Amino acid sequence: MTFFEELQWRGLIKDISSDELAEKLNNGKLTFYIGADPTAESLHIGQFPTFLMVERLKRAGHKPIILVGGATGRVGDPRGTGEREKADVAVIEKNFGKIKDQMKRLFGNDITIVNNFDWFKEMNLIDFLRDVGKYVNVSYMLSKDLVKRQLDIGISYAEFSYMLIQGYDFKVLHDEYGVNLQFGGSDQWGNLTTGIELIRKLNNEEVYAFSMPLTTDSNGNKLGKSYGNALWLDKEKTSSYELYQYMLNFEDVMIEDYLKKFTFLSKEEIEDIMSEHNKKPEERLAQKRLAKEVISFIHDEESYEEAVRISQSLFSGDIKNFTSKEIEVAFAGIDAFKIEKEMNIVDLLVEGKICSSKREAREFIGNGSIYLNGEKVVNTEVLVNKEVAIDEKYIVIRRGKKKYYIGTFE
Repeated sequence: MTFFEELQWRGLIKDISSDELAEKLNNGKLTFYIGADPTAESLHIGQFPTFLMVERLKRAGHKPIILVGGATGRVGDPRGTGEREKADVAVIEKNFGKIKDQMKRLFGNDITIVNNFDWFKEMNLIDFLRDVGKYVNVSYMLSKDLVKRQLDIGISYAEFSYMLIQGYDFKVLHDEYGVNLQFGGSDQWGNLTTGIELIRKLNNEEVYAFSMPLTTDSNGNKLGKSYGNALWLDKEKTSSYELYQYMLNFEDVMIEDYLKKFTFLSKEEIEDIMSEHNKKPEERLAQKRLAKEVISFIHDEESYEEAVRISQSLFSGDIKNFTSKEIEVAFAGIDAFKIEKEMNIVDLLVEGKICSSKREAREFIGNGSIYLNGEKVVNTEVLVNKEVAIDEKYIVIRRGKKKYYIGTFE
């Protein structure tokens, strides 16, 4: 396969601005850019395939520039579901630094990162209308799908003007850095092509763009932060263990698609993985391989191995050798209850609201359903104190097969 054919096979190409683009992508030497939104301090998993294209293009010989939208983040782009809330300027400025650091961790310290606020902060409204707005027809803007969808529910002038701002970004980067290619998600297609139109009119030059399909689940829902079903790429916001568990639960019907879009595995490798996976789908072989490739890339291989170790220990119930840090990672979503003094296990189960009464607590213990730090509790006289706590801080109670509770000593 050519490079462009591989991108098509992976399902990473939706729209292209010109038939010439395929050959140009195959030959390398384009300078491209993609924009990152600083209204959050990290990318999320739904954005990962789009930004992984930076690395794919780099490896194919193209030169990357990443634009973090300090100006566009202040405005907000139309999303077709309603007006975005006005972003806090101080938050955007702080997030710019975090996104910049994340981009360098993912794609190397030598990557060029720019902020469009640098060229917009000195431009006044009259100059913008004269130098940009004069060259883009309103009917052209109204024809864009995202704008048409939002017209029915209302769109502000600020969000309507977003495509002009992004179009001007392309022109600035073309003039200053030689950028001749822009790409983004398919919901950005109208903004991508506005830049092409502006450069064609003002520079009399041809530049290019392509869009990528949005990453969705089998119901067509985006894996994005606005929909509440995505995890962050920042290790401090979402642990490797949480990412591992998230990907382990990806649907079988989507997993081959995700292997193509989220990894650099070859066609032959993916076919082999799916062949083995389909023999024993209950073992989640494809999901596990996906998790390994993604976590090793965005965090590191050690973090992936830690995630696997925590998962295996939880599955087997062997958590007595967990560290405090591993407890915090593995049970991040569980509210801990405080333990102020040494307590009998029966009293603890009631105090921690693990059992509704002492009678129920004794029944659970008698049935062998209570585990303390991975060990089955066999009698009702067990004392719980700092000596039995993990790092003298945490105790983990398991009731039944999967219900966990965390207690912390003061």
